Amino acid sequence: MAPKKLIEKMRSDWDRRARENHRYYIVNSQSDWSDEEFWLSGDQTVSHYVLTDMANICQGRSPLEMKVLDFGCGAGRVTRTLAKVFGEVHGVDISGEMVRIARSALMGVSNVQTHHSNGKDLDVLRDGLFDFAFAFSVFHHVPSKAAIADCIVEVGKHLRPGALFKFEVQGCFELRTAGG
Repeated sequence: MAPKKLIEKMRSDWDRRARENHRYYIVNSQSDWSDEEFWLSGDQTVSHYVLTDMANICQGRSPLEMKVLDFGCGAGRVTRTLAKVFGEVHGVDISGEMVRIARSALMGVSNVQTHHSNGKDLDVLRDGLFDFAFAFSVFHHVPSKAAIADCIVEVGKHLRPGALFKFEVQGCFELRTAGG
């Protein structure tokens, strides 16, 4: 699939999912989420993957002085919790529908901005540089290793020198060595 077609497919798939049941497609451990459960799941994600690693993430800086990027922010589930910890948080997503939902849900959160990316670069962030970037449950939805690599490069362009980009990817459970 050509990159342009791949991007358009990801965008249209996520726009459709956002309209159908955004909470289920973001966290598919249950299909019927209450508001409280959904936001609590974001708290749990940040607690487990961010708060346990603050020494590496902050590198001696106060979290309240840091500018953070939530890559693949979806409906803002994790973005909302990051905003409780860090001074400024930007969420970016390929789905305009997800960004619309996030903007509505985060309207009263003064230290958050959400951005709709074109899927090929992060020019929507202009020349913004971030002290930390986080992507949780994002890359397993990207159907190409090359596209994942491109996303990582794009995020890297918007990180301050020495800043951390923390993300997870699904690995191969079957390892083969050269000998067999």
